[in-house]
Amino acid sequence: MVQQEIIGNTQKIAIIVIILAGLFVIPSSAVTFTSGQASGPVIAKGDPVYITGIATGQPQVGLQVWVIGHNFLQVSTIPVNPDDSYTFELNPDVTQNLAPGLYYVLIQDPMENDQFDIIYDPATGNVINRQLGNGMVIFHMSGSGSLQSPNAAAALIQAISSQYIDDTFVTSAFTIDVPQAFINTVGDHAVGDRFTVAGSTNLAVGDTILIQIYSQSFGPEPKGQSEGFSGTSGTVQVVQGTGGLNRWSFGVDSSGWTPGAYLLEVTSATMDVTGSTTFNIVEQLPVTIVATEPPTMTATMVVRKSSTSVQPTASPEPTRSPVPLPVIIGGLALFFIIRQNKKKK
Repeated sequence: MVQQEIIGNTQKIAIIVIILAGLFVIPSSAVTFTSGQASGPVIAKGDPVYITGIATGQPQVGLQVWVIGHNFLQVSTIPVNPDDSYTFELNPDVTQNLAPGLYYVLIQDPMENDQFDIIYDPATGNVINRQLGNGMVIFHMSGSGSLQSPNAAAALIQAISSQYIDDTFVTSAFTIDVPQAFINTVGDHAVGDRFTVAGSTNLAVGDTILIQIYSQSFGPEPKGQSEGFSGTSGTVQVVQGTGGLNRWSFGVDSSGWTPGAYLLEVTSATMDVTGSTTFNIVEQLPVTIVATEPPTMTATMVVRKSSTSVQPTASPEPTRSPVPLPVIIGGLALFFIIRQNKKKK
């Protein structure tokens, strides 16, 4: 599909808003899009794409599926199962020939009149509104003078969203990319360590990945000096991931391996995709001593006031003698007279 018109900035913004609204806001309709068996929004060339969902009402004509991408358009009908479920597939033969980029998917439900009011005419490349007269051309979707995929998707959403059309729809999108396999950093390990190598990929869930690990020093050796093969190999299955990429992991036992540099290679069993990285196997990992400062000791002195109040005590008054003063004076006089008599003798 070739774009022959220049779209102003305002119109471009409007197109983007319409597409985003269709992609992320599920309209109130009989069709509900759910996550299917696709590996995620990023699909490797040559992997199948599955979209599953529910379409209540059992439309007799089924559902109409539009897939719109760069120089690609596929319009087909799929049946609805007795349990109201449906499945749409783009098989590997199709995705293998798709150009990398974003692809829009629109699933159309005919609703009450059980006919698709918006249809595609492959002979002319036109999209037609069957509710207008004997069928009115709305826009040109394929061939010379057709709209580019984002504009075509936006125009299709606008057409089916018309108040005069009872058809409803849901949308999704996926990206086709070349097959890729990524490896997480492995780091150094000691001989005998058991560890896991892992990474991510845009290959589909269930695809087989071949893991090979071997010493980079492995090769022809002089007689009597060959140390044999150090490494391992095996296959793993791709599992569901997050963020648009799936995951893989492989357990490693390095018992008996020769210290040195090792190469880790990840390849697909069915596609031309390879990822690689290196890491080291050492005799023993260095012991890292982390110097720590002794804890700081702090003491807190708490001065508490006594709860017992001390009252000042008055000085005691002198105690008075119980003997009368005249008696005391008389006693002293008698003592004096007796002493004088003793001196005369």
